Amino acid sequence: MAATSRSFARALRCLNTPSKSIAPSAPSSRSLFSPRPRLPNLAQSRAFSITPLRLHGHITPPKPGEELHVTFIDKENHEHTIAVSAGDNLLDVAQANDLEMEGACGGSCACSTCHVIVTDEAMYDRMPEPEDDENDMLDLAFGLTETSRLGCQVAMTKELDGLRVKLPSMTRNLQASDFGSK
Repeated sequence: MAATSRSFARALRCLNTPSKSIAPSAPSSRSLFSPRPRLPNLAQSRAFSITPLRLHGHITPPKPGEELHVTFIDKENHEHTIAVSAGDNLLDVAQANDLEMEGACGGSCACSTCHVIVTDEAMYDRMPEPEDDENDMLDLAFGLTETSRLGCQVAMTKELDGLRVKLPSMTRNLQASDFGSK
């Protein structure tokens, strides 16, 4: 019974303490039957905190000796080889290097405008299988092939070093303005 009353008292202190930490402290002398203290106005006393954001379009420059390389072949068949860090996705890399990859949904796997075609089938086999959401969006992609992927879903790893992808000649991006009267 004493352990139960200590944990109850600890929980009450956590609720009534506007501190940054809710770590347990020494047992309280407050009994289970004492009147409940008035809770503070949380709008005035609550401490706010934030977590680090993962910024869209943010790529980390590779550290010397840890560079991975990806080659984009654009619509005019020009090759662009870029050194990237592990974890960077193809959409962010392409946009950071001014390549013509739209990414209309902002990389949330809700469109097919970052569609890429992996040129080497062996390299495609090294990639993790696409999830159902990606497969659903790929069904809407223009010029779909057996080695098509969405750039927002392909994160660079050491296994993918030397990856070569081709950008399709066009994308399907339906907008409300496409259906307006002309």
